[in-house]
Amino acid sequence: MTANDLLEPTAAEQRVAARQRLAVVVLLTANFTLAVDFSILGVALPHIGSELGFTTANLQWIVTAFALCAAGFTLFFGRVADLFGRKRMFLIGIGLLGVSSLVAGLATDPVVLLASRVGQGLATAMVTPAALSLLTTMFPEGPARARVLGLSGALMAAGFTTGAALGGVLTGAVSWRWAFFINVIIAVIVLVVAPIVLKDRPAERRPRLDAPGAITVTIALVLLVFGITTAGEQGWTTPLAWGPIFAAAVLFAFFLWIESRVAEPLVSPTLLKRRNIAWGNAAGLLAFATETSLVFPLTLYLQETLGFGAVTAGLIFAWLGIGTVLGGLIAPRVIGKAGLKNAMVIAFVVQGAATLPLAFVSDSNGWVIPLLIVTFIGGMANLVAIVGYTVASTTGVPAEQQGLATGLITMSQQVGIVVGTPVMSAIVTAFATTSLLPGIQVAIGINAAICIVSAALVAIFLSLPAQRAETA
Repeated sequence: MTANDLLEPTAAEQRVAARQRLAVVVLLTANFTLAVDFSILGVALPHIGSELGFTTANLQWIVTAFALCAAGFTLFFGRVADLFGRKRMFLIGIGLLGVSSLVAGLATDPVVLLASRVGQGLATAMVTPAALSLLTTMFPEGPARARVLGLSGALMAAGFTTGAALGGVLTGAVSWRWAFFINVIIAVIVLVVAPIVLKDRPAERRPRLDAPGAITVTIALVLLVFGITTAGEQGWTTPLAWGPIFAAAVLFAFFLWIESRVAEPLVSPTLLKRRNIAWGNAAGLLAFATETSLVFPLTLYLQETLGFGAVTAGLIFAWLGIGTVLGGLIAPRVIGKAGLKNAMVIAFVVQGAATLPLAFVSDSNGWVIPLLIVTFIGGMANLVAIVGYTVASTTGVPAEQQGLATGLITMSQQVGIVVGTPVMSAIVTAFATTSLLPGIQVAIGINAAICIVSAALVAIFLSLPAQRAETA
């Protein structure tokens, strides 16, 4: 036997590696599909409303019903995945996604469609943290984990930014119902392959679920998302907006009080006290809020100011999606060279610098090429920040708490997506005068400023475990 024979992988090792790669493909496909669901119905809403009999005022509930459940239950299901099995939770969620999507595609009245959107939101809350924790426990902390998290972040961001374009194409070419039927096909494929390739390490001990904490934080998150989405629809002064947000703040405080007193808390206070967990997730919320909300003023600019159609605007955002994919691919290298914390700071600064020129857009079509260039650069930088926060927020977390850690990551992501757009909408409305353009300019300028503030917060407050600070 030669030295080369000893170094070459055995047939068994090759089979394990092949199964691991297929498992990664399955998990990333599921996450991409769920990210697309956040935005795929945007263009289709008027068509759905006219066909199923939604009033204009109630159309927003097609999106809100999904967002409420996706964000509100993600922390709960992330912890349940830790306790009862991530693979099991992933498969249950995919099954629910398939059934809910089939019902939605066949819906003939508003009640059925809204019920199915609730099912899709719950499926998202089950699948996303379970899939992410399966990925993080599949690879040790280091370059391999950073690469797979980079791919995950890239595909999820690309799914959100390209969902609107895909929804527009499907609605125009076939029917809005295919925005749901595609999920059914993907769910069936995943359910066939996933049980074979996914492995989940069983917990040595199954602690009790913190029911009071779970109920409190879930209600708090639902109220927070409801208040924010209502603010986007009706303005921030309405009691239906600030009332639920205030109630959510009170419940969050009560949740922290509960967690400090129960024997087996849903979220250990010691975990929240880790600066890489707390400030990592804060950075993630800001990263998702800034980039996804930028789509709103840019959509108004492209269609209302420059007069482009929905399909053209969608293709421009698809170009932004390509930038985010590339950013996810280069993120591990950037993190490896600059260090995790420095990479996040640099990413936020570059994102802010790329966004700032758009605060000076005019009604000239000559701005299209600069817009394509700077949004591409900003999208790349944003994904470096997103991958960085994901790595930071899972660093040093024991395997038995990875579902909770990834639940926090998913919650930050989804709340960030929900928060950003109503804020940008309120700014555009407040500063629009004779046209929308002044409001669009101010909103984009504030978006860029938030990126710079995010960089400063990360630089000052983010602290990584000493032994892992430069691992990427």
